[in-house]
Amino acid sequence: MSELYSSHAVKDVLNERERQIIKEGYLPEFDNLYEENELPRAASCYVDHAVSRGWVYNSKDFGPEVYMDEGAAGWWPFADTFWKPKSPRQDLVRAAALLIAEIERLDRKVKAESKEG
Repeated sequence: MSELYSSHAVKDVLNERERQIIKEGYLPEFDNLYEENELPRAASCYVDHAVSRGWVYNSKDFGPEVYMDEGAAGWWPFADTFWKPKSPRQDLVRAAALLIAEIERLDRKVKAESKEG
């Protein structure tokens, strides 16, 4: 991997993906069950929250606690207990890791289909 792809941001995204698998138990086999865009929908909720509500996090009147207590967008695909915003940056990292999970899922699906055919 070139130096271009070894930034702190890239490392954070890859570490988050690893955390999702190891600490949260979201194994690839589990991700394979999501065939209705759940992973990219979850990612888009975190992006939407960071973009539309990031100002709350930095506000003197509200702050991080209010940002973290806000509910998910209406298209959040999972139970509300799985919605865990942290900060705008951390939410973007989480979104990127969820998108990697979806891309990996799609790659596994294509590979499995090519073996069947």
